[in-house]
Amino acid sequence: MPIVELPAALRPRAAGKARLKVEGATVAEALESVCRAHPELRPQLFTGAGVLKRTVGIFVGEDDVRSDDGLARALRADELLVLVAAMAGG
Repeated sequence: MPIVELPAALRPRAAGKARLKVEGATVAEALESVCRAHPELRPQLFTGAGVLKRTVGIFVGEDDVRSDDGLARALRADELLVLVAAMAGG
């Protein structure tokens, strides 16, 4: 099962967990699995139209898979998917 690592800001919405083992053969399926298990994460990750928010970064290994094509990327059973919350400021 792939593992999704959550940034500290999202962990309270996932029962305090830093890592979640999820179902899914692709990045998109893994994210959907996270949202099914912890529905309070959905509005943090996706817009009301179901589009991944621009403030969410997604990495598999060192690869940035944030693009729409990246969401279709296949995941190995033991692969780590890291979510990163974008920082704003100036």
